[in-house]
Amino acid sequence: MKFTKRYETYMRGIRTAEQELPAVGLKRLKKMLKKCRSHHTPHHKTGASDSSSSSDAGAAARCPGHCSVCDGSFFPSLLDEMSAVVGCFNEKAKKLLELHLASRFKKYVMWFSNRCHKNHGQLIQQGKDLVTYAIINAVAMRKILKKYDKVHYSKQGQEFKAQAQSLHIEILQSPWLSELMAFYMNLRRSKNNETAMELFGDCSLTFDDDQPTLSCNLFDSMRVDISLTCSICLDTMFDPVSLSCGHIFCYLCCCSAASVTIVDGLKSADHRSKCPLCRQAGVFPNAVHLDELNMLLSYSCPEYWEKRMQMERVERVRLAKEHWESQCRAFLGV
Repeated sequence: MKFTKRYETYMRGIRTAEQELPAVGLKRLKKMLKKCRSHHTPHHKTGASDSSSSSDAGAAARCPGHCSVCDGSFFPSLLDEMSAVVGCFNEKAKKLLELHLASRFKKYVMWFSNRCHKNHGQLIQQGKDLVTYAIINAVAMRKILKKYDKVHYSKQGQEFKAQAQSLHIEILQSPWLSELMAFYMNLRRSKNNETAMELFGDCSLTFDDDQPTLSCNLFDSMRVDISLTCSICLDTMFDPVSLSCGHIFCYLCCCSAASVTIVDGLKSADHRSKCPLCRQAGVFPNAVHLDELNMLLSYSCPEYWEKRMQMERVERVRLAKEHWESQCRAFLGV
């Protein structure tokens, strides 16, 4: 079964229960590309040399600088659909994880305020469905952009993908995807939860030369691998946070990179501060603490975690002491 048909079948299936879930209009976008190609496909005269025909075909097949199909329809439409998909996924994943991490009292409050009407097993299935939704839409976006580059003999599709990352609408950059995968692994450890063992067998945490990687392989054409090694301290992440650009680091490492104290936190970071990896500015204030991922790592490497916790405690006390001493000196005018 071709991916487009498989994708359309999947989206029809989940819309039975979730009518509001947005999707990428693969068929419609492919028709746009077909129309664009037909507009710029050359018609060669009989008797023309093969070499000149090939050269003319390559030149004419290229989309002009201002194409009404691409500039006016294709990219704006895809941008809107990607934004809708990522926004929907982030909202639903955040609510699910909020419920899972909530205290017992808060769960009762959420239940009686009509924010949750599902039992535990249904919540597990909802989490699995959300990961499937995220990955299959990521595949759809990747394939349609690859199709665009093939039709136009260009790299504009890849450039658009880079633009989508800078706009935070690349679904694989979402911090909630890694949190949901960690959520699966944590449920595997929970007592009396054999159903979760079966549901989440496709997610795994591996250590290759002490380098942890969170992986998920739901489709033959898509595998998600998330490195859990901090690019700043080059160690397994501790108290991980995801910046709005999608890169994950240790919390203390982030504070150091943003030149803020642990007392003030990342929300106080200057909007000009840049991600240590992609150099994108303004990514610190909206950083997300990855609590499920933090729990997963603490369970998976307890000896390292205990050692790192002791080191972090000493470091945090030292940094907090320095902060308050500097505040006192500033107050006293010393």
